[in-house]
Amino acid sequence: MAATPSAEPLIHPRLLRIFERTMPWLERLHRHRAVGLEHFPRTGPVLVALHHTFATYDGILLARAIHEATGRIGVGLGDDLIFKVPGLRRFGWNASIRPANPENGLTLLREGHVVFVAPGGMREGLRPTTEARQHRWHKRKGFIRLALEAQVPLVVAACPAGDDLYTVYESPLTKLAYKRGKLPLPLVRGWGPTALPRPVALTHYFSPPITPPPLDRDGVEAQVDALHARACEVMDGLLARRD
Repeated sequence: MAATPSAEPLIHPRLLRIFERTMPWLERLHRHRAVGLEHFPRTGPVLVALHHTFATYDGILLARAIHEATGRIGVGLGDDLIFKVPGLRRFGWNASIRPANPENGLTLLREGHVVFVAPGGMREGLRPTTEARQHRWHKRKGFIRLALEAQVPLVVAACPAGDDLYTVYESPLTKLAYKRGKLPLPLVRGWGPTALPRPVALTHYFSPPITPPPLDRDGVEAQVDALHARACEVMDGLLARRD
């Protein structure tokens, strides 16, 4: 697949400077580490599938760790809600987030970008704490189709302790709001009785790149199922890590 060797980052320079000033503080607060980045591709397109926590900002720590290790700035595929809320849409666009659809994903990968996607989406981020260190990828196969279609390596990444930043309670209201309008109405508690995230230590674990097989148009469903099962198995293993 033809791709730009070093695609231009899509983040707004001013916002990038803000992140560069603030993120070191968060890294120190959470004693952040990244394990496995020695295998991350230094050039060319790559799709990164990550575990969606309630806090979400651990994904920015992940992106910064990749940037520190490789010099690469990626682009995220974000929930449609980001682009429906006034003000949030502009922030998302400036923060290198684009609407999550196959067309955008394929275009970005063909341009040579590092592309981040959280296959479980908001539904995974709203999981109650009783489902900590679990994913909701079982019916989410769009990212697998994207990796196959684009013929790019797939890197799976997880931050198990990201689920410890908040206690998320089981709530009928949360389920109803998501089911009816895809709206986030969680019942949560952070540090003590506050809404502040707990200062827990965070470690991101990265898998070596998974190379998809050559695309077989006649047998694509079997390819999707096989690659999806492998990605889920890798994620299960990363979420179980404690080192």
